[in-house]
This record gives sequence, C-alpha cells and structure tokens, in this order.
Amino acid sequence: MSENTKKEGTVQEEIQEAQVQEEVQAVQEEEVKEEAAKEEKKGFLKKGNKDKAKIEELEKKNAELEEKVAKDKDDYIRLMAEFDNFRRRTSQEKLELVSMASTDTIKGLLPVLDDCERALKVLLESDDSDAAKEGTELIFSKLMGYLRSKGLAVIDAMGKDFDTDLHEAVAQFPVQDEAMKGKVFDVVQTGYTLNGKVIRFAKVVVGI
Repeated sequence: MSENTKKEGTVQEEIQEAQVQEEVQAVQEEEVKEEAAKEEKKGFLKKGNKDKAKIEELEKKNAELEEKVAKDKDDYIRLMAEFDNFRRRTSQEKLELVSMASTDTIKGLLPVLDDCERALKVLLESDDSDAAKEGTELIFSKLMGYLRSKGLAVIDAMGKDFDTDLHEAVAQFPVQDEAMKGKVFDVVQTGYTLNGKVIRFAKVVVGI
C-alpha cells in the first residue's frame, strides 16, 4: 500500500470519527435539552399547583367574607326593622295615651253638658229674664263649640231607626203611627261620639 493511500485512509477515519463525535455531541445536547424541558415542565407544574392552591385559598377567604357581609347585612336589616317597629309602637302608645287622656277628660265633662241642657230647657220654659236665658245658652254654646273642636259630636237619635251601635233602649212605648214603630220615640239622655267612636250611647225610648 502506497504512502498516499495510507494518508487518505487516515483522513477518512478522522473525518468519520469527527462525524461520530458530532453526532454523539448532538445526541447529548438533545438529551440535555429534553432534561431541561422536563425540569422546566416540572417547575411549571409545581408553580401551577402553588398558584392553584393560592387561588383556592383566596376563593375560600372571599367566600367567607361574602358570607360575613351577608350575615352583617341581614343583622343590620333585622335591627333596622326592629327599631322601626319599636318607633312605631312607641308613637302609637303615645297617641293612645294622649287620646285616652283626652277621652277621659271629655267624658268627665258630659255630665256638665247634661246639666247645661237641663238648665237651658228649664229656663226656656220659665218666665225668668231673657238675660239669664241668653247667658246660660251662651255658656252652653261655648262649651259645646270647644268640645266639638276636639272631635265631640252629638248622636242624632230622635226619629231614627233604633241602632244598637249607637242607642241604648231604656224603655219601649206603644205608638199609633206605624212609621214610628222600631224608631226612637224619645231621647232620655244625649249620646256622643268622639272622633267617630261612641263614648256614650244615647239612652232612648223605642216605639213599638
């Protein structure tokens, strides 16, 4: 074998060996890349798990806060409702107390009205001076006017159908007129209402 042939063989072997080394290096680099990719993937998954756990924790805290806010809101609404009911109840009780006191006061004056009515009736049927009649009538009118301004009203009973919601029958009287049967024939004591509510029934005689 000639010297040139030996050299060519050596060169080819070196080239082949270099190619083999390049291939080996390429394989190693590929393995390194794959390993790095695996590690990166592991890190990403690990980070993802951490982020997921953190998100779940935040969602849990958010749900707890929402529940607490809803409870506080419900408690506030209940408290406001109770306070509103208390305020209304207190106002109603005050009104009832004032109304009761007013009713009791006016009820106490009804006998005075009765006396004024009787005195005025007697004076009108007597021969006393006109001044006495006018004075008594003036006092009665002023007292009645004041009580009317407070809601007092006379129950109009004479000649009306007997009504148990307004009248109290103290006697019955036979009547010839068929139209007067079942109606109020006479008023023994005047009845009154206060703001539409009966505070004293009219005592009446009913025709039969």
